[in-house]
Amino acid sequence: MIVGKPVRVVAVAAAILIGGAAAYAAVPAITADGVGDVELGAKASKLKQAGLIKGLRDGCELAPNTRTAKLKAPLQGQVNFTQTKPRRANDIIVRGGAKASGVGVGSSKHSIKVAFPHVKFDHGTENVFGITLAKVPKSDGGKFQFAVDVGTKKVTLIGVPFIAFCE
Repeated sequence: MIVGKPVRVVAVAAAILIGGAAAYAAVPAITADGVGDVELGAKASKLKQAGLIKGLRDGCELAPNTRTAKLKAPLQGQVNFTQTKPRRANDIIVRGGAKASGVGVGSSKHSIKVAFPHVKFDHGTENVFGITLAKVPKSDGGKFQFAVDVGTKKVTLIGVPFIAFCE
């Protein structure tokens, strides 16, 4: 049945295109309000019930009474919570699975400049942490930050509204 083969090829090609578009559309967005469905200010209990985070655990050992939780797939990273109850999302660290205007972990420093024309680069963290902080202002859809590796000039993580350091 030679006649049936082209129809199957077209059907398979269409399925691949539709699946690829669905996968692209499914990438959670990073905004000033949060990452995908994980919003800043949301209660830890609500995020847990929604299946967006894993259980709370101790946060930075240098700050008393801090709590953090890992993000669940497709996101990679963590959410840090306020020190008082009810625990609310204070900042979000993304190590993968989300993008801000097409810029995600692995993107180039140049792609940040193109997507966010008013970005400010802070070189004060280069000697200690080996990263440059790219601060996206409100005028470009921020506040959030990119950590750019000094050597590779690639994004290694993204923080909403900032990258929290526990030294």
